[in-house]
Amino acid sequence: MLSIRPITLRAANAFVAEHHRHNQPTSGHKWSVACYDGERLCGVAIAGQPVARKLDDGLTVEIRRVCTDGTRNACSILYGACARVARDMGYKRVITYTLVSENGASLKASGFMNCGEAGGVSWNMPSRPREIVQVTLFGEERKYPDEKKIRWEKHYK
Repeated sequence: MLSIRPITLRAANAFVAEHHRHNQPTSGHKWSVACYDGERLCGVAIAGQPVARKLDDGLTVEIRRVCTDGTRNACSILYGACARVARDMGYKRVITYTLVSENGASLKASGFMNCGEAGGVSWNMPSRPREIVQVTLFGEERKYPDEKKIRWEKHYK
């Protein structure tokens, strides 16, 4: 049986570093939650202030990472838990992003709405050149996908 428990950012980031397909750990958070299958940690979610400054109105929180080891329903449970925490803390909007190649089934199951494409494929801009990010985490080379994102939202009154 799956259950939700609190987790520190350090422990959540360690799980992300070990299991996430393409993202690295986050630099900060407002809160993190963990999903356990019995006593086995099977997933984490990290929520923080929105990365996009225009969305950071004080009443919006962004789920910045969700990562599981593939345990069935763990993603949906983590999204749902983050949404409930946000609602109980008084946030009016919860946002998160997926790659266009991801179907968003867990977000749909958790009551999030697909708001369409958001953001570009790269942070590289003529006024702020960036190199293609290739990082080594725990001895493994990872390259961030050059792919559009989909923004998902859940609103509270």
